[in-house]
Amino acid sequence: MIMASQTLTSFEEKLKSSFPTPENIPAEVRIDGKKYEPLYLLDGKLLKWDGTLDDVSSPICISENGQVKRTIIGQVPSMDATSAMEGVYAAVRAWDNGRGEWPTMSVKGRISAVEKFVGRMRLVREEVVRLMMWEIGKSLEDSYKEFDRTVDYIIKTIDALKEVDRNNSRFSLDDGVIAQVRRSPLGVCLSMGPFNYPLNETYTTLIPALIMGNTLVVKPPKFGVLLHQPLLEAFAECFPKGVVNFIYGDGAKIIGPIMQSGLIDVLAFIGSSRVADILKHQHPRPHRMRCILGLDAKNPALVMPDADIDLAVRECVTGSLSFNGQRCTGLKIMFVHSSIIDQFLKKLVDAIDKLPQGMPWEKGVKLTPLPEFNKANILKGYIDDALTKGAKIMNQGGGTFYETLFHPAVVYPVIPDVKLYSIEQFGPIVPVCSYSDEKEFLDFVTNSNYGQQLSLFGNNPKIMAQLIDRLTNQVSRININCQCQRGPDTLPFTGRKDSAEATLSISDALRCFSIRSLVAAQSNENNKDIVQSIVTSRYSNFLNTDFIL
Repeated sequence: MIMASQTLTSFEEKLKSSFPTPENIPAEVRIDGKKYEPLYLLDGKLLKWDGTLDDVSSPICISENGQVKRTIIGQVPSMDATSAMEGVYAAVRAWDNGRGEWPTMSVKGRISAVEKFVGRMRLVREEVVRLMMWEIGKSLEDSYKEFDRTVDYIIKTIDALKEVDRNNSRFSLDDGVIAQVRRSPLGVCLSMGPFNYPLNETYTTLIPALIMGNTLVVKPPKFGVLLHQPLLEAFAECFPKGVVNFIYGDGAKIIGPIMQSGLIDVLAFIGSSRVADILKHQHPRPHRMRCILGLDAKNPALVMPDADIDLAVRECVTGSLSFNGQRCTGLKIMFVHSSIIDQFLKKLVDAIDKLPQGMPWEKGVKLTPLPEFNKANILKGYIDDALTKGAKIMNQGGGTFYETLFHPAVVYPVIPDVKLYSIEQFGPIVPVCSYSDEKEFLDFVTNSNYGQQLSLFGNNPKIMAQLIDRLTNQVSRININCQCQRGPDTLPFTGRKDSAEATLSISDALRCFSIRSLVAAQSNENNKDIVQSIVTSRYSNFLNTDFIL
């Protein structure tokens, strides 16, 4: 934070002037935080919280009377452990040891409920998008993309489950045993999504867990919490009571007791490996808990001497600075061959200098306010550490910040004993290394604690093939001449080492949140008659030959 008494540099003045006055905010993007009562979803009911409240502040600071500060856009419940546990108990009752209405419902019935929900979800698109923009500073354009991608993900998940169920509708006969194998739910799931994709990455675990028959306790992220409010009513109306429950509060205070209760069967968490380790160790029977984790990453790029430099720069800028670099799939460090380093750096700096910085609703904006408190000071600390060890800021104004706006910094050369070499900065800093031998890059990837993805830029097929063969057992995705990314959602999304546990994609997620279960019988006339009667009379939701179109 810049103190009012300090003399501002020209870059600080420029950043300060980017924040709007109240009257300069376009009417179509304004929100009325007072309309959002502190509601929570418990046991199928929308309840108003009458206890302590937490303010929801926006990274979009408002300029009034020469002062620039974050604004309060709403309030949410600040639950204690006892109150949060009520959400768990509701999910446990709805699960009912696997005998509840939702876990025993037919696949067709669950699909119908999720289809109803997505229809209701579409009705609040504008409201959710505006809240996302105000809560986390994501551009209006990207907020729309996140919403639409989430809706598309739900529809594709429904289609994938139909395909899975059609494949499982047959009986097998082997060694005199007749059997039908299907997928059944696991139990009570705790879903915790990240702030950078508070809708999409929450729902990429919530929806598959839900549609497979699990019951849920959802803890929204600290930033990106209010945007779920318009959807609570839809959850209440579309699913049986207790199937989906939303809890709020300080995760450090409420999640520990939840895990220690031993009532959680599935942990779906996207965040840091440090927190994931704590959560897992708090569970009294961790071997009975399925974990689906999306964790840290330090995805590197290798720019080889024969690379198309213009292409590499374009992809590296997008990969490192989309949503201000606040993506686990973002490019976090670049290794550029010494023969082209000067040319690469010049084009990189030129490209970054052209990126529009401002408020999320401004057309074409690429750099927006950071939602995390004190994030700018943390990033400045990483830069200062590099500068003391011989690095330089290569672009004018790099690392300058005012309140929540932080101007990107290209830092070079970044050497192994610099924090930016190994720490995931999760912000608009672009560390660049120069290399002369590809072994330096290979050693970096091998020694890294993380193993999500990497990018290779070059045009020699033989060298590219050699690198691929050496690196496929270090990371889970290698991107050729393009940035690291998650999509399309049909592809597996996972990581090695400290970067992930389990695999997410549309089809993989359905498997992650379920287990194969089967009904088997000796193939004799009596058993055949029993099975035939069950199927023909449609007595069972599990044992059937229904073909869902």
